[in-house]
Amino acid sequence: MRDNQDQPYPILQPAALRVLEARYLRRDHKGSLRETPDQLFHRVAEAVAAAEKKWHGDEAVRHWAKKFFHLMRGLYFLPNSPTLMNAGTNRGQLSACFVLPVEDNLDAIFSALHQAALIQQSGGGTGFNFSKLRPEGDLVQESGGVASGPVSFMKVFDAATEHIRQGGKRRGANMGILNIDHPDIFSFIQSKQEKGALRNFNISVGITDAFMQALEAGADWHLRNPNGGAVSQTVPAKKLWEGIVQAAWSTGDPGLIFLSAIEEANPTPRLGEMQSTNPCGEVPLLPYEPCNLGSINLSRFIHKEGGCYRFHWDALGLAVDDAVRFLDDVIDVNHYIISPIREMALGNRKIGLGVMGWADSLISMGIPYASDEALALGAELMRFIAERAHQASAELAAERGVFPNWKNSVYAPALPMRNATCTSIAPTGTISIIAGASSSIEPLFALAFRRMHVLHEDVLDSVSPGFLEYLKDHMYMDKPWLQEVLSAGDLSGSTGVPDSMRLLFQTSMEISPDWHLRHQLVFQKHTDNAVSKTINLPHSASITDVDHIYRMAWKERAKGITIFRDGSTGSQVLHKGVREQADACRVCVR
Repeated sequence: MRDNQDQPYPILQPAALRVLEARYLRRDHKGSLRETPDQLFHRVAEAVAAAEKKWHGDEAVRHWAKKFFHLMRGLYFLPNSPTLMNAGTNRGQLSACFVLPVEDNLDAIFSALHQAALIQQSGGGTGFNFSKLRPEGDLVQESGGVASGPVSFMKVFDAATEHIRQGGKRRGANMGILNIDHPDIFSFIQSKQEKGALRNFNISVGITDAFMQALEAGADWHLRNPNGGAVSQTVPAKKLWEGIVQAAWSTGDPGLIFLSAIEEANPTPRLGEMQSTNPCGEVPLLPYEPCNLGSINLSRFIHKEGGCYRFHWDALGLAVDDAVRFLDDVIDVNHYIISPIREMALGNRKIGLGVMGWADSLISMGIPYASDEALALGAELMRFIAERAHQASAELAAERGVFPNWKNSVYAPALPMRNATCTSIAPTGTISIIAGASSSIEPLFALAFRRMHVLHEDVLDSVSPGFLEYLKDHMYMDKPWLQEVLSAGDLSGSTGVPDSMRLLFQTSMEISPDWHLRHQLVFQKHTDNAVSKTINLPHSASITDVDHIYRMAWKERAKGITIFRDGSTGSQVLHKGVREQADACRVCVR
């Protein structure tokens, strides 16, 4: 960890530079680059720090622009992609996550579609709950026709998204939710089983405690028409559940959103129920509510103490303070696409500070991911970040005032807060590449791996920096098994590898699903919003394995759950090993 700001900043890895050039650095009208990475970080820092002028004048703007630049260029913290792309530009839309309501009439449906198009064009992702739409075949009295149902309208949204690139640089992303009591739930569960269907949607079933209790009791479950609430069908809860589990095992969809657990944590229940999330599920939101995200790079806060590597807690705390201030400033300098979004953003001032580099940090400290020691440290770490973030928000409230809807929140009257939420664990897909860090709280997917479909048809080959560092420290660079490991992506088939190393470098699909979920749960316990975490399963995993994980997630009060069985779809992003470029790998590890 670098305390002295006069020391050089970390070198950006080749993959980071490729991502920055492809998506984030500004170009002129001919498509030529006109911005360096350092200029990008200065642009973002200065644009966000402009919010400080309202409170403390021009000198504060200069002071915080310098601190925000250091925070980002030092790779200690990075904000969500729309902020990196758009801050200081004409676009100016800086939020990552939005939820839009979908009401049961054509005007409302296509208004939501129009709003989603504008949001996705500006770099944001959108979440929808389609449960208010009447089921397929239902009579439409106004026209005398019949309704086509939620899934048909999801296909319309999907087709529109296909032709919109977020911020002009990446395809849009959606979350589609249908509640477990909707009459069309069976067709929804099966909606992504056909190859290529709803490719721009993650889908999740909205699950309630009442349904899970019916499932546990072996009882029947009523499906109700949202247009009046009449029971349209009664089915065994087990039949519904088996359909969900089978479909998830087959393709990874649907995931589950646990609506009861989400509502228990709603910080502003008087403003309405939270029925949907952003595309990756880490931010439950009210209708028209956005959220600004950012992530601390944990691996930058590891230092040597008494011969062992530990977190530098003081430095981490200061980074959390600055990151909370940064994200709160984003709310004030943001450009809002439509007025209802502006009203919700300024009314609740939600932010979501999360982490990346968790697996890298554990490796540095010699702690296996699949261990009780890792879980205990994760709980301690996230508790520290949450408490520090809440304290920073409270201090901002003393300086700037509470969020306007505070009186209608769970914090009133005892705890003044600037932000209705402070923490959220996002997947950090591309910002972790920029930071050179492992994604979010995930274990290493592989020691050497290939990213497909990230930059159009380009391929990004990567070798874990922590693995390389370990090889150098232990003088393993010339071991005969090294090229075999780089080709396969893990240590599982290699002989001569020490057992301690094999345990420390277990990759995602070598780790039991229970350990994956337990990490999600310990971080969720100290997270205001939710946790985006994929429970990776090997191709050999059974339907029973999926059933177990989904039930356990509900019992332990997760807010959502997503699984992915390796090879269950033909278009996954990450692939183990870098087989076709073994020669290039020999160069990169030396």
